[in-house]
Amino acid sequence: MNTVIPPPAQPSIPVAGRAERFPVRRVFCIGRNYADHAREMGASVDKANPMFFTKPADALVTDGADVPYPSATNDLHHEVELVVALGAGGSDLSVDEARALVWGYGVGLDLTRRDLQAQAKAKGAPWDVAKGFDHSAPVSALVPASEAKPLPDTRIALEINGETRQQATLADMVLDVPEILSALSRLFELKAGDIVYTGTPAGVAALQRGDRFRATLEGIATLEGRVV
Repeated sequence: MNTVIPPPAQPSIPVAGRAERFPVRRVFCIGRNYADHAREMGASVDKANPMFFTKPADALVTDGADVPYPSATNDLHHEVELVVALGAGGSDLSVDEARALVWGYGVGLDLTRRDLQAQAKAKGAPWDVAKGFDHSAPVSALVPASEAKPLPDTRIALEINGETRQQATLADMVLDVPEILSALSRLFELKAGDIVYTGTPAGVAALQRGDRFRATLEGIATLEGRVV
């Protein structure tokens, strides 16, 4: 294909223990998927109508790269999340059908310009600038589902400078992974290469320049990095 400018690089995520990488098509996120986090944000949970938003694929930060502190905010927050990578897709999927889409798992941070999000909420405006900014989606290497599968009692946690800030088990999720994917497939045609951030537990707080973070999906994936 001839192009008028050089084609953008294909965003991708490393795969643990392999030379191959996972090419990323779209990045979906779900909000308010842990009741305790919804409460700390002063929001309610509506299991029948989950709230989704997106980030651009090139917002991913991979391979342990530094995370630049973003412009236009004084209140950058961390949100640790189970990340799911899809190896197949579909529309209007049942929960059982959605279960078969998962290619692999990782752990990531949904970084949020909280002050801009608060301003958007107050105006009833979209959250795009609060959620979809550059470098807003750090993510670990992916582990294929054939090699490891998180269970309801799998612990997810985030340490900042060695101090635990967030921790929960996946049983605390309002919607589990197949339920998230089924609901998402009623809004979008899912395809191989899509990844989904599945919500964050309570304990979200501000990050500062120089902070080091360590996110873990117990026994499966680890993400380490720093804010610069």
